[in-house]
Amino acid sequence: MSIRSTDPGSTNDSSTGPKVALTSQEGTSAEIERRLCEEKKIRLKVDIRLCTIAGLLCSLNLLDSGIISSASVTSMLHDLSLDQGNRYSVSILIFTVSSVCFQLPATLAVRMLGPRSFFALTTFSFGLITLSTAFIHSWKEMILMRVLLGAAMSGIYPGLALLISSWYRREELQLRFAFLQCGEVVVLATGGILNWGLNHLDGRGGLKGWQWMYLVQGLVACVIGVATYWWIVDFPEHSNQSFFFLTRNEAHIATSRIQRDRGDVVPAPFAWSEVFRHFRDLKIYGFAASFFLQNLVSTSLSYFLPIILQSGLGFSTNEAILLSAPPYYYAVIPVIISSWIGDKYRLRGPVIIFNSLCLIAGYIMLGFTDQVPRLVGTYLATGAYISNWAALSSYQACNITGQWKRAVAAATLSACNGLGGVAGSFIVRQEEAPRYLTAIWVSISSHIFIIIIVAAFSLFFYLANSKQTKGSKVIEETVCGHMEKKLQLTYGSGELSLHILIQLIQQLNFVI
Repeated sequence: MSIRSTDPGSTNDSSTGPKVALTSQEGTSAEIERRLCEEKKIRLKVDIRLCTIAGLLCSLNLLDSGIISSASVTSMLHDLSLDQGNRYSVSILIFTVSSVCFQLPATLAVRMLGPRSFFALTTFSFGLITLSTAFIHSWKEMILMRVLLGAAMSGIYPGLALLISSWYRREELQLRFAFLQCGEVVVLATGGILNWGLNHLDGRGGLKGWQWMYLVQGLVACVIGVATYWWIVDFPEHSNQSFFFLTRNEAHIATSRIQRDRGDVVPAPFAWSEVFRHFRDLKIYGFAASFFLQNLVSTSLSYFLPIILQSGLGFSTNEAILLSAPPYYYAVIPVIISSWIGDKYRLRGPVIIFNSLCLIAGYIMLGFTDQVPRLVGTYLATGAYISNWAALSSYQACNITGQWKRAVAAATLSACNGLGGVAGSFIVRQEEAPRYLTAIWVSISSHIFIIIIVAAFSLFFYLANSKQTKGSKVIEETVCGHMEKKLQLTYGSGELSLHILIQLIQQLNFVI
């Protein structure tokens, strides 16, 4: 069998000379080499345009936690009467509840409104509300602001996860999610240092240190929101409409490479029945449970790290704010290394299990050792849970196909992630200082359960892949009546060699 060449240079027109018939091997080799070169250039363009702004926007997920956690060791709790009862925990809880309630419609809106309009509007709104928080005077006003903040940022992370997974092949995803996480944690860590500096402005201009934190960083978020409209890109099938991005030919190549990988570039017409039928897939609930358990740790650690450093390790207010930054800078190292390994070897489950074991070790050091090992434990735990964000995000994106199904999955996982945040906001108890044993044991247990879930998924995916290879099972509706149509859309109506067909079917297997 042979592949019909689509390269204009592979044949000569009859008016300029005789047609030259390339052998199957020569034509295939030349076409593949040329196409891979073009795809590499386009992928670099996407990395520069999408991953940079996505990292900044994703940082809004942690910008709020960075500000309020730094402010919690200043006079804010007393000024707003948040130090009475569990009002501080409630202020964290209500933010998460608001976010969870809006996540599904917000994620669907990314598809309907387009990324440029959606992310520009939500980011500017988030910044405006953050800025306004600098001028509140009571805990009730803080609760209201937290509700509005949760609604404003509800679609940011699931929307970005949906957009990124639409642009990259599955073996490229984890490293791109790692880039996103790196941008997020670097901004968060830098924000911690900025908060330390802004706290020194306490009393300037009639504002407290914590008010300067909200004012300055809210203003920065507003500026990023305006820039987002021109900076961020649209989905692949509309990418030529983005501001100074891809040509029509480059957009066609970009969509073709995704179509070859999973065949779901163009979404089906929207219908609520199409949305709700995807909730019957049990994989979504397994992934959702993993995100719930993961965020138990990230919420407790990100919101309460300065408090742990101050009450648990004896640092002063400014020292606690400043020392909460380095663990996030360190996290860039394990997230990049583990994600590169995951993409290179097309492995997700083993990477997640390794990161989970590292987190367990970090929490053991944090809970049951002396001061220096406890500080080291914060680094190990922070690096592990941030690495697992990239691994878990790519794990679900690699094993769910279909635009609306991935939108449903992104919203559901983000909602359960938020519910994990609700639980995580209550496991660090001040009366348990300096050891915080409830938080320690809950965090360790949660990652033991993640290991069990991933092990079960790995076994299920392995068996499903074996059945599909033998032709006795269809995975994610990828190899059935749609296969021939997908292959024709990608390669034209010419014949495909048998080895390429087999290779494509193997690519559509689950990623273990």
